[in-house]
Amino acid sequence: MNSELNLRPLAIALAAALTAIASTVVVLATALPAHAAEAAVPERPWMDVKLDADRRATLALQAMTQREKLDWVMGWFGSDFRDKKRNPAALPFSAGYIPGTPRLGLPALFETDAGLGVATQATKTPRERTSLPSGLATAATWDRKLAYNGGAMIGAEARASGFNVMLAGGVNLLREPRNGRNFEYAGEDPLLAATMVAQQIKGIQSNHVIATMKHFAVNDQETGRFILDSRIGDVENRMSDLLAFQMVLEQSDPGSVMCAYNRLNGAYACESDYLLNQVLKKDWGYKGYVMSDWGAVHSTVAAANNGLDQESAWEFDKTAYFGVALEEAVANGHVPQARLDNMVFRILRSMFDKGVVDHPVAEGGAIDFAAHGVVSRTDAEDGMVLLKNAGGLLPLKAGAKKIVVIGAHADVGVLAGGGSSLVYPVGGSAVTGIGPASWPGPVVYHPSSPLKAIQARAPGASVVYHDGVDAAAAARAAADADVVLVFAQQWTGESVDAVSLSLPDNQDALIATVAKANPKTVVVLETGGPVLMPWLGQSAAVLQAWYAGTSGGEAIARVLFGEVNPSGRLPATFPAAESQLPRPVLDGDPKDESKRFAVDYREGAAIGYKWFDLKGLKPLFPFGHGLSYTQFAYSGLAASQKDGKLQLRFKVTNTGAVKGKDVPQLYVAPQGAKWEAPKRLAGWDKVELAPGESREVSVTVDPRLLAVYDSGSKSWRIAKGSYKVLLAHSAADANAASINVALEARTFKP
Repeated sequence: MNSELNLRPLAIALAAALTAIASTVVVLATALPAHAAEAAVPERPWMDVKLDADRRATLALQAMTQREKLDWVMGWFGSDFRDKKRNPAALPFSAGYIPGTPRLGLPALFETDAGLGVATQATKTPRERTSLPSGLATAATWDRKLAYNGGAMIGAEARASGFNVMLAGGVNLLREPRNGRNFEYAGEDPLLAATMVAQQIKGIQSNHVIATMKHFAVNDQETGRFILDSRIGDVENRMSDLLAFQMVLEQSDPGSVMCAYNRLNGAYACESDYLLNQVLKKDWGYKGYVMSDWGAVHSTVAAANNGLDQESAWEFDKTAYFGVALEEAVANGHVPQARLDNMVFRILRSMFDKGVVDHPVAEGGAIDFAAHGVVSRTDAEDGMVLLKNAGGLLPLKAGAKKIVVIGAHADVGVLAGGGSSLVYPVGGSAVTGIGPASWPGPVVYHPSSPLKAIQARAPGASVVYHDGVDAAAAARAAADADVVLVFAQQWTGESVDAVSLSLPDNQDALIATVAKANPKTVVVLETGGPVLMPWLGQSAAVLQAWYAGTSGGEAIARVLFGEVNPSGRLPATFPAAESQLPRPVLDGDPKDESKRFAVDYREGAAIGYKWFDLKGLKPLFPFGHGLSYTQFAYSGLAASQKDGKLQLRFKVTNTGAVKGKDVPQLYVAPQGAKWEAPKRLAGWDKVELAPGESREVSVTVDPRLLAVYDSGSKSWRIAKGSYKVLLAHSAADANAASINVALEARTFKP
């Protein structure tokens, strides 16, 4: 370790010099006609598109020098960082850059932060791009096609912006509802989260862009994220967090995986033999490469030998661990040459497999912002969850004389989450100068005004705005309105967990005061995750709008006025109190990032609704909950078994008066076998039906959702016995239809 630190100045200087040379070669090669560039190396068998990715990567690796190999495993940041200047070959204000090998026709990797769109590091001149609504909003659609379309859209903008690696899709489960990054992820259930994130990854990679499954693994809170030790058993992990990651790999085959900041049972995730070698590469057979999170590398030999393939943005680490130090470690045998070759092979294989080599990127591509805005708006509309609608106040009716809109800067825009996933809007933020000016800020509002969209839909009404700062004044303005729309917000961001689940800045008092003055009060929530609602009994309706993205204001208005029938369902349980959580008080001290601590995930695989079921707790709103402007009925639930898989079928009927979409949910509950919780989500579908229309639905259940993992044999085991299948509107549906099915004992390794 001392030799690494002493060589740091030399490592940095040498790497910078080599990169400058490589950059010059890139420019020269690019300037030459294609045939002239080929002439420099007359035989490039790895460029034969008829060969598979493994063969092409093998051939390219065989042609490389040791120096060229080493260049592939150390990445650079795309912006100035502390006392280090950005690599000049990187795209300005980007997440990262890995030099290519121009001599062999292998392009550089240009990385962008990504979860909701093409992000930009802090600068006065950011890239302005289309933002999807939050990951939780997309998960709340329960719509696979929408998730794919959103991924395809942001992948297209990445390619047009010159990027060929997107640092998206986040699949960390919502164990901690105060987690500041929950808005980037896809909720608490492994099946739902994995399915939705996998579709986004498939959409991204349809553009010949590498997507990144992250953050591997059990990276479930931001407080102390660099120093905390996540503690959970193998069985519990394999049936929760790791199951979600495994399903994403199976369904989408992302080109890269990003290991997390935290430790897992003592070892840093980016040097965990258990996570990277045993689980990911051996048990699951993953063929892509593992990159580190930015600042998550703590060693050279341990990290390389235990499965890390690429150090991202070395400037964030204490030293360039995969620079000269790795070269030395390979030379003296501490890291085998075969291991370095495998690191490079995995990177090259993903590049060939995802089309990065055959479809090189360039800045300046055309972006259809109007069309992409519609993709974002549709996602936002289908992800909004109507939590409450007393007396059918929504949709808003024609003929209102006065509508009062209050709070959350709803006159000008909709809130976005903070941190690396922030996408800067076209035209700039609608609100400036609030919240943290430095990272994970700035606080940004997409300039899609709910107020203007509401005014456009109520031409005969007086639609006025009040900022809500003075609750008493807001109540007076609202007292004689036909309807009041109170917008409430909770800003969260990377590195910052929510202090509590209560709305900040006295907004709970504002809502209660306004609702007391006018019972026809609708609350629109723009939050990063679940929040408490002490005013719920006083309000007439509640719409969970999440962070609604580029076209969020328009989307909210379309749902409020019934142009879109709300069809979102909660991807996370909303607790009635923080005392109901496995950890009522958040672990760690946000003011002290030096003292290592452990987070004991004593709930194991019983996350979210499973925990509430296990403990007999009644949430504020259950997982899967969501209302509609119409009604749906289920019938004909039946089961069959084929090829060892349970198949379920049933009929859904729209029994109401308007067209709408429904999300019938299937849960399975063992009658004798012992699981982590009374029941599990086993499947769902999303169907759109006209009034009176019916549709037959069929769902095949993944056998792992009926089994328990066995660490000793690394297999899944279904216990013989009776299992109850529930066809429900939510995880807490007391009127769910049910049938019993008999399953035979079975052991398998998927």
